[in-house]
Amino acid sequence: MVSCVGRSSLRRLSRRGGPDGLLEAPEVLSLVALSTMTTLRKLLLVGALLGAGAGVGTALFALVTPGEERKQAMLKEMPEQYPQRRDEAARTKELLLATLQEAAATQENVAWRKNWMSGGGGGGGGGGRSA
Repeated sequence: MVSCVGRSSLRRLSRRGGPDGLLEAPEVLSLVALSTMTTLRKLLLVGALLGAGAGVGTALFALVTPGEERKQAMLKEMPEQYPQRRDEAARTKELLLATLQEAAATQENVAWRKNWMSGGGGGGGGGGRSA
C-alpha cells in the first residue's frame, strides 16, 4: 500500500504521541488545508460554469423567442383562420365521431374495414372479426 506520508513523518508522529498527536502535526494540517482549499476551488468553478451555462441558455432563449408583433402575424397565418380549412377540420371531426359511435354500437371491429371512414357493414380484408 502506498502512503503519501513518508517514514520519517511517521517516526515524528510516533514521537508526538501516536494518533492522538496526529492533528497537531504541521504536515497533516497543511494537507487538510490544501484539501479543503482544493475542494472549495472546485466547487466555485463548478458553480461558475453552471451559472455561465444558464446565462447563455437564457440569452439564446431571449434571442429565439418571437416578439409580440411576430406572434400576432403567426396567429393570422394559422390554417384555422381560413374558412375552407375550418370546414375540412369540422367535417373530419364529424366523420371520426360518427365512426366511433358506430363502433361503440356494434360488435364488428371497424378497424378491419378497408374504408373505415365510410359507414356500412361490409367486411374488409380481415373478414369482420368480432370483439
